Amino acid sequence: MTEIEPVYGAGTLLLIAAAAVALLLLLIIRFKLHAFVALVLVSLLTAVAAGIPVADVPAALLAGFSGTLGSVALLVGFGVMVGRLLESTGGAQVLADTLIARFGERHAPLALGVAALIFGLPIFFDAGLVVFLPIIFTVARRFGGGILRYGLPTAGAFAVMHAVVPPHPGPVAAAASMNGNIGLTLLIGLPIAVVAWIIGAYLVARFLSGRYVVDIPDAVFGPMNGGRNGDAGADANEGGTGGGTATATATKAPPRFATVLLLLLLPLVLISLNTVVDTLTKAGVVPEGAVWASTLLLLGQTPIALLITVLVALAVLAPGRFTAERANGMLDDALGPICSIILITGAGGMFGGVLRASGIGSALTDSLSGIGLPLILQAFVIATVLRVAQGSATVALTTTAGLISAQVDAEGIGDARIALLVFAVAAGATVLSHVNDSGFWLVSRFFGMDVKTTLKTWTVLETTLGLTVFLLAAALWPVLG
Repeated sequence: MTEIEPVYGAGTLLLIAAAAVALLLLLIIRFKLHAFVALVLVSLLTAVAAGIPVADVPAALLAGFSGTLGSVALLVGFGVMVGRLLESTGGAQVLADTLIARFGERHAPLALGVAALIFGLPIFFDAGLVVFLPIIFTVARRFGGGILRYGLPTAGAFAVMHAVVPPHPGPVAAAASMNGNIGLTLLIGLPIAVVAWIIGAYLVARFLSGRYVVDIPDAVFGPMNGGRNGDAGADANEGGTGGGTATATATKAPPRFATVLLLLLLPLVLISLNTVVDTLTKAGVVPEGAVWASTLLLLGQTPIALLITVLVALAVLAPGRFTAERANGMLDDALGPICSIILITGAGGMFGGVLRASGIGSALTDSLSGIGLPLILQAFVIATVLRVAQGSATVALTTTAGLISAQVDAEGIGDARIALLVFAVAAGATVLSHVNDSGFWLVSRFFGMDVKTTLKTWTVLETTLGLTVFLLAAALWPVLG
């Protein structure tokens, strides 16, 4: 659905967006309406109020919904399948034990966050979070303290890498819009991302997880035994495929650490190859249409990479542990509980899509582009307003970069400062994640939080993370002039 010509001015559209968010929060928090129903209802009302022609309203609703589901449903489905297989066979426990042995029990959240920073270089936020869920749940069950103690640092690590560091599409697109050097953006972005994660995510997560203790949800993988390595599949022959409470029919010891690591690295390697080949093709190093390159690009698409990982996991983990029939039951158990997660995430995308289709993005950027602030602050403010108004970090990032690109050219800004502008834009596109952001709903549902708790935890963490990135970029601005 393309953006319509705005019927109202920027001020009116902003008031409509604010009223829509307020109504959504009221319906969910005060009246306890199911989030999926509330999101669809408010999306419909917002589309009509914003002046989208009645005949085009269904298309506007479905465009945001299907677009989000297209990117989320497959990877979440395949991701939880891998997670259930690792959880049921004791593989997640093996990885958790190894990480804790290296870092110590006291630093378990740090261990998970560092691992997520490493794995987050090539993999998107939502895909990385899904792959890491079984490890987060296993560590949380073993050491206690609630799911947020381990989940927030991990999710924050994937978020900062996705927002700031190439080869992720947001910073790459922003750097390209401003004719920046992507390699230099990567080199400067890595230390900024790590420092921002420590200050704005890890330390903040320690505080938030102590203040808001959220019980470990059973919705994703089902209640497991949570035992040590040798306990995997202890109640193997109890229960069936209904309720998600049965563990694997294990007759072998849990898989080795190297096997588990291979399964986690496999999608990351495939996705990384896709990124490298795509970059080399665009640079002219790899011939356009080369068969081997096209094959790697296909295998490295996130859903395909995760599908391959599911098949490899079945081939590696099943022999001696469970039959093909039991494997089907386990995968059914994994898929059932995530239906609500996928639908709510899609409805969040619907809400954001309606806000974009109404023309609010164009109206706001037209009014904000001439506000006369220093360029780096202007980049942050415009991206923040767009992020809050329409939800999509990618849209906020790419739109803002395009808006300020003419000014960047006019002032003859060098590559180092262009990289800092990319980070300022990414920071604005990260802060204040709320109900019009599909990622907000993904974290909320996976960690078993209600909307109010998610606003008090994830929204706060995303905001401190984005602010830290911006402050680091602003501090380097005079140094890298």
